[in-house]
Amino acid sequence: MITFLQTYGTQLLMKTWQHIYISAIALALGIIVAVPLGILLTRVKKIANVVMAIASMLQTIPAMALLALMIPFFGIGAIPAIVALFIYSLLPILRNTYLGMEDVEPSLIDAAKGMGLTGWQSIIKVEVPMAAPVIMSGIRLSATYVIAWAALASYIGAGGLGDFIFNGLNLYRTDLILGGSIPVIILALIVDWLLGKLEAVVTPRTSQA
Repeated sequence: MITFLQTYGTQLLMKTWQHIYISAIALALGIIVAVPLGILLTRVKKIANVVMAIASMLQTIPAMALLALMIPFFGIGAIPAIVALFIYSLLPILRNTYLGMEDVEPSLIDAAKGMGLTGWQSIIKVEVPMAAPVIMSGIRLSATYVIAWAALASYIGAGGLGDFIFNGLNLYRTDLILGGSIPVIILALIVDWLLGKLEAVVTPRTSQA
């Protein structure tokens, strides 16, 4: 391991940054799109099943096929990888947001209305905080998926830790395979731990109790 770090230390840092960059943007886009959409679907339930079905269908597309499908539209590099990973990140966040909002106690919503809160204020001040643990579970799951699948982005020239893994497979180099795989695992564990801490912060004390 020491020899590997001496030889590839600089590349490891650069490819780890590329991996984080691709994963973070894809996950952020997934959150920006899926959370508001999940909230909206609880208000427009007639189309909820259709949207969920479409998101589930996109999730079933093999990762390599989806990455390859991006090439005619976006070429090679980070952009098609980010778009593909963004699509993969949607379903867990969308589903958990919808379920979390649906599981909020109706009595709390009625109490919010009785206090004179508008529908929007009820969503922001009551429903989203109460649904936060479920929403965060979806985000944590999606983050793990995105970090793992980002390794495949190497195949379309996006860089990242997948470069080590696939170079190692092509050259039968165990050190390269481990040099790419271990950081991906560590990165996924760290991100999940950090999001777990964030989940504890945003979870209302009444919900924790």
